[in-house]
Amino acid sequence: MSNALLDNLNPAGAYSDLAQLLRLRFAAQDLKLFAKRPVRSLLTGGERTRFRGRGIDFEEVRLYQPGDDIRTIDWRVTARTQVPHTKIFREERERPVFMVADQRATMFFGSQRCFKSVLCAHICALLGWAALGNSDRVGGLVFGDHTQRDIRPRRSKHAMLELLHQLQDYNHRLQSPIPPADGVKLVDILADTRRIAKPGCALFIVSDFHDFDAACEQQLFELARHTDVTLVHVFDPLERQLASNAILTISDGQSRCRIPANERRFQQAYHENYQKHLQDLTRSCQRLNLSLLSYATNDDIQHLLRERFGKNSPRRR
Repeated sequence: MSNALLDNLNPAGAYSDLAQLLRLRFAAQDLKLFAKRPVRSLLTGGERTRFRGRGIDFEEVRLYQPGDDIRTIDWRVTARTQVPHTKIFREERERPVFMVADQRATMFFGSQRCFKSVLCAHICALLGWAALGNSDRVGGLVFGDHTQRDIRPRRSKHAMLELLHQLQDYNHRLQSPIPPADGVKLVDILADTRRIAKPGCALFIVSDFHDFDAACEQQLFELARHTDVTLVHVFDPLERQLASNAILTISDGQSRCRIPANERRFQQAYHENYQKHLQDLTRSCQRLNLSLLSYATNDDIQHLLRERFGKNSPRRR
């Protein structure tokens, strides 16, 4: 695709556009998600793994062992060596792709180009189209402040369309960036994901992780035992660093406070709080050996995903 057309597919605005999410299938043609790790699923599919079984790709000939299928005996080698030998094949497996998309109130914020909730929808759409293009099953879990919707993984455009419709629906429900007191917590979503995500699937969790804590890390540990987990952290530049030469007005929806332009202590504490949160998230991923990607709302998300998942990307090799 031309660069001009790709630029038109970049996320923008406060709400996602379903037509644009559908067009992202063209931008996802250069993405291939799985080049690093073998999958763990026991189901057959298009991905090669370390598992050996009755596949179609010949691997080696070895001495016959009790329990081997007699149908795989290599009679030529057996006749030549006078010792029973059997053929070993490399079996293909599949790796279902499961998106967990955060569409809670705190995602309804953005100071440049788009809101975090819109960026989340675009990332899930790009990764989902890339997986479907690789003939993987695609499913997901989209959750808001009070409800959630599961999409059963299927190898069809209908599953992808259902995921996009749910992303669109939950995205357009957002009205305020202030989370409700009784809203769902990330730890509860991760615990429920353990019920939905089957062993061997690739799990992409896209969120701002504003309420990530030790309990969330424990749930990720349980998930990582049987699935390949990738965390995609989305943020806005204003969350990382406040403007230094402007009078700021902050509000919690009920009261309002003005911060003078020369008040450096508040800005420094604000920045340090963000850095600490990101460091805690990074250390948890390092302890659990999980992949962590971090993208801002003003990033060229298609370019960055092509760098990470592009077919010719050096990072994939």
